Amino acid sequence: MKSIQTRLHQIIFEADTKVGKRFDLLLVFFIILSIAIVMLESDDNILPDYKNWLVVAEWIVTALFTIEYILRIWIVDKPRKYIFSFFGIIDLLAILPSYLGLFVGGTQMLIVVRALRLIRIFRVLKLTRYVKEASALWSALITARNKIGVFLFVVLILVVIMGTVMYIIEKPYNEGFNSIPQGVYWAIVTLTTVGYGDIAPITVLGKFIAGCIMIIGYAIIAVPTGIVTSELVKESRRPTNTRVCPSCLEEGHEEDARFCKFCGKPMGQA
Repeated sequence: MKSIQTRLHQIIFEADTKVGKRFDLLLVFFIILSIAIVMLESDDNILPDYKNWLVVAEWIVTALFTIEYILRIWIVDKPRKYIFSFFGIIDLLAILPSYLGLFVGGTQMLIVVRALRLIRIFRVLKLTRYVKEASALWSALITARNKIGVFLFVVLILVVIMGTVMYIIEKPYNEGFNSIPQGVYWAIVTLTTVGYGDIAPITVLGKFIAGCIMIIGYAIIAVPTGIVTSELVKESRRPTNTRVCPSCLEEGHEEDARFCKFCGKPMGQA
């Protein structure tokens, strides 16, 4: 029994083996298929004659994801850790709405049921587990979180100051800048180069400041990009694989590791 669990762990949790890659590709296909089904079901004008077939296809996909979820719980040494992990919750959200729809009845509850079933779109988050680069990107974002946090704090201070200045300048001549929060909203829209156009300065000084803010916006956009890129370069230099400890579910082990470097439990065959 233990050998079966070890083999299934290598197939389901790891993607470095040939069979593991095939399993991941198959899951990606069904995830994309399920998302397409949800989108098609949301519009009554698309494929109206195939609604029943869409329902059947959805239940087939739900059954497959249910089996996958149960297997993941069965093969890990600490099921609670997986169940309450990020991906464990996402896996549950991928199947739960379909089953909830069976128990919520009554015509007055149809809108609620439909809303619950739309939560199945969260299956798109399951894709991140099967994209190796997503792990490197996530690690880079985690490493750079302090730098990005400081950067966002500086930007927040900047938009508050600029919004207040524009309120002082434009308030006597422009009804759009009727409060400081409105000025801050305009500063955010302008600094991010979105430019909705619902509020615009009309004074010469206001237009000059607006131009300066737009130019600053282009420079500011490059800052977080540079921070994350720097961390991604560091991540790319580190040897990575998809080996996951069956006990603590931690990643980042060497190819030939026999024991987990986090909890010390056996890793199984490499």
